[in-house]
Amino acid sequence: MKPKSKILIIAGSDSSGGAGIQADIKTVTSLGSYAMTAITSVTTQNTTGVISISQIPPQEISKQIEFTSKDIKPDVIKIGMLYSTAVINSVLKSLKKIKVKKIILDPVMTAKGGTKLIDDQSIKLLKSKLIKKVSLITPNIPEAEILTRKKIYNLQDMINSANVLINLGAKNVLIKGGHLKSKIMYDVFVNKKEISVFKNKKIFTKNTHGTGCTLSSAIATYYSCGKTLKKSCEMAIKYVNHAIGTGPKYGRGHGPINHLNTINIKKNFR
Repeated sequence: MKPKSKILIIAGSDSSGGAGIQADIKTVTSLGSYAMTAITSVTTQNTTGVISISQIPPQEISKQIEFTSKDIKPDVIKIGMLYSTAVINSVLKSLKKIKVKKIILDPVMTAKGGTKLIDDQSIKLLKSKLIKKVSLITPNIPEAEILTRKKIYNLQDMINSANVLINLGAKNVLIKGGHLKSKIMYDVFVNKKEISVFKNKKIFTKNTHGTGCTLSSAIATYYSCGKTLKKSCEMAIKYVNHAIGTGPKYGRGHGPINHLNTINIKKNFR
């Protein structure tokens, strides 16, 4: 099997392997594409929480993006953890240079255990400049509340918040509904022309570490292979739900999901 497309991931590293760059690479690979990386930070964490974050200098992040893309041009870029205004500005500058049009932004703001991963000035810059440059932004409910300054209690609130982001300059928005307390999972895809609601039965488990990273990377992969953004979201949601439902139950805290759920190992390799 040869890779179908090329994805450049700009995000932080997760030493536990469940989220961040590690989850992104596993997702892109398991869905049949080729993953490249520009690491923005190195976190020391496990399923119980984050104990330290080491920042990569902004100029080194730019070098990773530009030097990698000069040799192997990505079909789609996925952006995850960006911890400072200097990093966001360096990424914006590099995006302008490499001229890749398809970009998925997962606005990572907190770790699963609650550790804050971005400062307030960076959030302002993300809202004012970065979301206008991307094809899709994929906030969960707490992230959407921070970006829009509106509380979300139900499906209609999700749609309203998505429209606020559209008015701020976002082209397409997918608000993930996993934080709503309901038996049905609602994910809302919105742009200026349509509103689509993806409904799925909610899987109740504490093992959901890295679901946001995984979803955005899955969307990027499907999008890179020629699917529409809406179809890419639909397929990525199915992939993540299956990954949650077949999770390995590792660790004492918020465990990882099963990124390998799409892979069948041939009998002679078992």
